[in-house]
This record gives sequence, structure tokens and C-alpha cells, in this order.
Amino acid sequence: MPRLTIKREIEAPIGAVFAAVADVRNFAEIQPQIVDITFLSEQRTGVGTRFRETRQMGKRRASVELEVTEHVENDRVRLVSDAHGTVWDTVFTVRKAGEGRTELTMVMDANGKSLLAWMMNPLVMGMVKGAVAADIERVKAHCEAAASGAAA
Repeated sequence: MPRLTIKREIEAPIGAVFAAVADVRNFAEIQPQIVDITFLSEQRTGVGTRFRETRQMGKRRASVELEVTEHVENDRVRLVSDAHGTVWDTVFTVRKAGEGRTELTMVMDANGKSLLAWMMNPLVMGMVKGAVAADIERVKAHCEAAASGAAA
């Protein structure tokens, strides 16, 4: 089971960072490669929210269905997707890192459900790492720009 962990310290309050990753509508606004979000549940935030995210990946688009399975305000949110023979389990955790600073940690596990997926996931995870790191950098830039604008 491959695991990817990314941590960033962000010069922004914990509530702003949590809102950026825990509300799919906010996250989609921050990520330019997300071209569509379709809700599959009546719920739009919190546990039980289900949605389809479509991303532009080079010249093609890829869609994945996700569900929020855990949501603890200003602490953590878990998103789970069952796609291409793998259960993708992603947890975003926020914690205060000082006055006006937040540490954002993202842990993504890829649990293959078949021998082929189990063997391919370490290779796929290598490709996923760059894209996910870029997502986190955009969250950081967005939250820091909003925080510096609020301070001005």
C-alpha cells in the first residue's frame, strides 16, 4: 500500500486553510485544472457529501467520484474514492503552527484491490505526487494571499 505525505506551513489562520481543503467548492476554485464538480448527493459539505470531480490532464479530462467520510471542523477531512481497482484514501489535517500560521498535512493511501493494481500503484503514486504537491502549493498561495489581503 503506497502512501504519500505532503506537509506545508501556511501563513494563514487555521479556519481559512481548513475551508480551502474541506469544502470541495473552495478547493475547485483554487485548482485551475478542476473543470467541473457535479454533486451526487443533496449534501454539499461534511460527512456524506458525494461528488464527481473532473480535471483537465494535459489534452484529456479525467473524472473521479469522491465521498467525504470524515469531517472534523478545523482538524481533518477525509475523502475516499474507489477508482481503477484502487481505494484512494486522502486525509487533510490542519493544526495551529503559531500565531496566524497553520500546518497542513495531506496523507494519501492507495489500496489496490487486485494484484495488478497492487503492483501498479507504486508507479502511479510517483506520477500523482507531483500533481498533488502542486495542488497543495496552490492552496498555500491562495490562503496566504487572502490572509495578507485581510491584514492590509
